[in-house]
Amino acid sequence: MPSSEQNKKSAHEFYDLIFNKCNPRLGVEKYVGDRYIQHNPLVGDGTGPLIEYFEKMALEYPGKKVEFKRTIAEGNFVALHCYQDWPGDKEYAGMDIFRFDDDGKIVEHWDVLQEIPRVSKHSNGMF
Repeated sequence: MPSSEQNKKSAHEFYDLIFNKCNPRLGVEKYVGDRYIQHNPLVGDGTGPLIEYFEKMALEYPGKKVEFKRTIAEGNFVALHCYQDWPGDKEYAGMDIFRFDDDGKIVEHWDVLQEIPRVSKHSNGMF
């Protein structure tokens, strides 16, 4: 069973491949298990819908990027606190949670995404 540190490394490499490098097929091939459970209501279960979603995003938003601000791991779970920059004027703060199986493969995903507001009632920022 991989360590939490190895799962953190795999989560970073996976998300970098599918989001920044626009290669979801390779990301799935290297890091995703046989069964992939999706909790984002905009993406279907399984690896096919995941690949299709990120291929479409790459075409519609060339130059999009994700930057990892924090990574938290406990057991088979890894949470990524991310800054997402989308072409145009949209920036987001996101949380992605991945569950790994005992072989170190991603088998489940949850996420939440919030647009970074231009005005805030405090100076703490999103990160």
